[in-house]
Amino acid sequence: MSIETVSTATDADHLSDLRRQVREVVAAAGIAPRTDSWMRGFDASFTERVAERGWIGMSWPAEYGGGGRSNLERMVVTEELLRAGAPVTAHWTADRQIGPAILRVGSDELKAEFLPGIRRGEIVVGLGMSETEAGSDLAAVRTRAVPDGDGWRVTGAKVWTTSAHHATHIYVLARTSDEDARHEGLTEFLVDSDAPGIEIRPILDMVGEHHFNEVVFADVPVPAGRALGTVGQGWKQVTEQLAFERGGAERYLSTYPLLAAMVRSAARVRDRAVTERVGSLAAQLVGLRQLSVQVATALDAGEVPGRLASALKLRGTTFEKEVVETARYVLDVCGADAEASRLLVDGLAAVPGASIRGGASEVMRTVIGRSEVC
Repeated sequence: MSIETVSTATDADHLSDLRRQVREVVAAAGIAPRTDSWMRGFDASFTERVAERGWIGMSWPAEYGGGGRSNLERMVVTEELLRAGAPVTAHWTADRQIGPAILRVGSDELKAEFLPGIRRGEIVVGLGMSETEAGSDLAAVRTRAVPDGDGWRVTGAKVWTTSAHHATHIYVLARTSDEDARHEGLTEFLVDSDAPGIEIRPILDMVGEHHFNEVVFADVPVPAGRALGTVGQGWKQVTEQLAFERGGAERYLSTYPLLAAMVRSAARVRDRAVTERVGSLAAQLVGLRQLSVQVATALDAGEVPGRLASALKLRGTTFEKEVVETARYVLDVCGADAEASRLLVDGLAAVPGASIRGGASEVMRTVIGRSEVC
């Protein structure tokens, strides 16, 4: 199954050429595809190749060292990397949301310090949002940052922090003041992962892989300049940032390698039920990709498409679970080669968390329901 089967009129000649370039780089790398590769595929050398082609920070303004290209072009690159199951974890979070957050609200000093390193693939960021007692309710975070001279001291714990054991920096959402409204008094920080007082504890998933972590902060010193944006305005900032996290192609293409393996298997056996199930998935993929195009177009227009991104994340989560469940049926009926079996195991391990990461489905429904346009 090829991504061209869900192309749109926006896929002009230059986008097709860009798509071809990405495929050539992936083919030359000799990648063994994985599902959920943006979470489970840490490979600094591959990220270096991507950076050399200018595909990190490619939609950032040229004045900040970015590529000055459109979010639609970036979408093409991410589609192809995810379609191939490429190991992109090392740069994914920094490129997808931390860089754009710095561009939107960061100081000139933060821009100068972080953006070039992200573009080169040298800065790896772990997301310190979720907490054991807060779950997906970011307004319930209890990690605190208190003033200390000309800086801050951070104390608390974050959980499910992907790639924290590889990270050069940890993004931290912390409470900096007590307000009557839970959504007030929050601040975003960028903390060196080797700062004194940080302990990173591995969390193994059900197949024994290590990509999640618990990160404990014990009176960790943070310079004043590492506060991202306006102190106390973290909630507004993080909700804008989450549009970048929730609205990308990874919300419906994490399981694409498994989907492609399923299609190859189905092509070998004539079975009406199999054809109908795979056809249903292909139709859903068309709609999801069109929604992703709308998100990218809105970002290019300078908008923060929170409603669209939440809708994509909610529907994409359902789709990815359906891909895995359908694959169990199709591969049982039609047979599975070694790669398809491996990708199915990958999918079974990854998909249960899809409805939680980036915001639980219940939260997405609330965001959509409270939007002015539904």
